[in-house]
Amino acid sequence: MTDEEVLSEFRSCGALLEGHFKLSSGRHSAQYLQCARVLMNGERAGNLARALAQKIPREIRSEVDVVVSPAMGGLIIGHEMGRALGKDAIFLERPDGEFHLRRGFALEPGAKVLMVEDVVTTGLSSREAIEAVANEGGEVIAECCLVDRSGGSADLGVPLTPLLSLSVPSYSDEEIPPELAAIPVTKPGSRAA
Repeated sequence: MTDEEVLSEFRSCGALLEGHFKLSSGRHSAQYLQCARVLMNGERAGNLARALAQKIPREIRSEVDVVVSPAMGGLIIGHEMGRALGKDAIFLERPDGEFHLRRGFALEPGAKVLMVEDVVTTGLSSREAIEAVANEGGEVIAECCLVDRSGGSADLGVPLTPLLSLSVPSYSDEEIPPELAAIPVTKPGSRAA
């Protein structure tokens, strides 16, 4: 899929939002990609996952033992990536503010993990999820995501393959431009910031 085709999928279901948003990272933005909306249709979610799987280098795809994604945002795309790659897909949860495997999920010692996220902005959630996988005995060998909002600047410590890479400005509380500050803030993400 081309970048324009991916953006068209987001636009077609109202998943590309404009306003003033406080992101899960705690930063502010004038745009928000609501991946839950683009993934609510199973056929579209599967198509996006297959397109993303094709972008992952073959040498990485061949090493993957299991797909892991952080809840909530990565759940659906993680499941669909597992289907696209023919691998089990499990997820991390944050019941106490830190990621853990629950529900009987476990990793074989040394399991090669593909981390799957919906959106990467600063990479904070991804780095926390990668650390949690290491604590559970696995090794994240790469990450993929639907959208890299950092334009390639997020450092995860592993290779990152996005379906779409955008450079969308985000701002700390102290950096919010006056025109953005004049708009009421909405907190659409899954993490309390």
